[in-house]
Amino acid sequence: MTEVTKVLLLLKNMVYESTSPMETLRFANYYCGKGLDVVVIIFGPMGVILGKADKCGSPAYDDKIRECMEQGVQFKCCKLGASIIGMKEEELIPGIELIESHEIAEMLLEYCSEGQLIVTL
Repeated sequence: MTEVTKVLLLLKNMVYESTSPMETLRFANYYCGKGLDVVVIIFGPMGVILGKADKCGSPAYDDKIRECMEQGVQFKCCKLGASIIGMKEEELIPGIELIESHEIAEMLLEYCSEGQLIVTL
């Protein structure tokens, strides 16, 4: 059995109408605390909203994302999803990387071929 050293967390759900964003951030912190390499991919028109800086409302997602980043969690935002809602790179929380859809597809192949953990919330 392959040892899991990397976790890919995928979030596509709406930020304020689902528990998925908070669960994603909690999973990211948990896995990072276990010493795993954690990458969160936010995609789709609703998922990418999580990466937008200065969101209003509760919970305070921006602070939670920054806490995860301080722990070493990487965040990547799908360029296609962002473009569909007109979100520009400069609107993202600093440190979130904008990537192309094919890069997400490649990461999925890589994680699968290595026997690593992929979680969709």
